[in-house]
Amino acid sequence: MNLRDLRYLLAVTEHEHFGRAAKASGVSQPTLSVQIRKLEDQLGVILFERSSKQAAPTAACLQVIDHARDAVAATEALLASAQSLRDPLAGRFRIGIIPTLAPYLLPLIFAPLREALPALEPEPWEDQTDALLERLRSHQLDAALLATEVDGPDLVSRALFDEPFLAALPPDHPLAARATVAEADLSQDILVLSDGHCLRDQAMEACGQTAALGGALRASSLPTLMNMVAAGYGTTLIPGLAAGAAQDAGLTLRPLEGRPGRTIRIAWRAHFPRRIAVEAIGDVIAERLSSFARGAAAGAV
Repeated sequence: MNLRDLRYLLAVTEHEHFGRAAKASGVSQPTLSVQIRKLEDQLGVILFERSSKQAAPTAACLQVIDHARDAVAATEALLASAQSLRDPLAGRFRIGIIPTLAPYLLPLIFAPLREALPALEPEPWEDQTDALLERLRSHQLDAALLATEVDGPDLVSRALFDEPFLAALPPDHPLAARATVAEADLSQDILVLSDGHCLRDQAMEACGQTAALGGALRASSLPTLMNMVAAGYGTTLIPGLAAGAAQDAGLTLRPLEGRPGRTIRIAWRAHFPRRIAVEAIGDVIAERLSSFARGAAAGAV
């Protein structure tokens, strides 16, 4: 019994006709018929009730066909996995990405990735930093896009681009009249994301907050945080790629004095065999965001 015979079995079951199954399989009808007969001899059961017009699956065939499908699917998955190892730029690539980056970066990079790496199949997974690192270490992800450096010798990372922070304000806020805003001026009424988001810690650090913030308002996502600011609950910091979404939410944006920000990095396991794929993805992202980085360095927002 081999994979070819199981594919013939699936073809005859689908078409219920030896001639049509042979044509779909790219072989002659006698060849297919002989292999099906050999398969029946190996299994010790009759798989099809034959007539001049039809090959109807028998009860025995219906009992084994799901196993045949599973065997073919598993073998094809194994072959695809081996192909991706032979060609690291082909096949599925599971990449994690933090929530404050995913909605704003992914629309910018998917088309360039498809163009530059047509055989690669990126599968994004959005989650907070700690969860992504856990999945990366447990081999559930191939790489992750983060806004923090990684710890430990088992992981390595590469910087891709710098993303500035912007002050996000209600339109009638006193700070909205300024050309630039000092981080310390935001600390009086700054709103932050809930625990677990790296942007929360980065925003507090940029504004000189070393202790826990008072008040009950916390947001679980960046869009919710921006809507809270638009409703007049306070101010916040947002990453530069979210500027368009913030303006759509009705916020006033101002650059921060000293241009604080974060560095977006791609991280992977130190001994990951498809490092060339990681580097290729990193190159595409870095190139796509190079104009953004240059604009940020020049003071554009």
